[in-house]
Amino acid sequence: MPNIALELGKQSATAGVTAAYGEQQEVDGVHMVPVAVVCSGFGGGSDDSGNGGGGGGGWSVPLGAYIRRGDDLRFEPNIIPLLAVAIPFVWIAGRALSRVIRALKR
Repeated sequence: MPNIALELGKQSATAGVTAAYGEQQEVDGVHMVPVAVVCSGFGGGSDDSGNGGGGGGGWSVPLGAYIRRGDDLRFEPNIIPLLAVAIPFVWIAGRALSRVIRALKR
């Protein structure tokens, strides 16, 4: 029986950047490349008798797109998912910073 963990690792290694950045699209002469935050995880195992199993899951949040009009290239965010990702990050970073400052004062 093949090693399940190695097989899952090979499959997830090919995802990489192509999962976070979509294929370029063109609409009315405007080129767009969608951008997302992507997270995935896999697990697997087997026992001594050869019985095994595995599973995985993931999620993605669309953050926005790189838009190119002529020579102008800029990132246009998708505000709602961007806030959904940014607010918890800022809260955790602020909390960690306050604890570091408090520890340094002692």
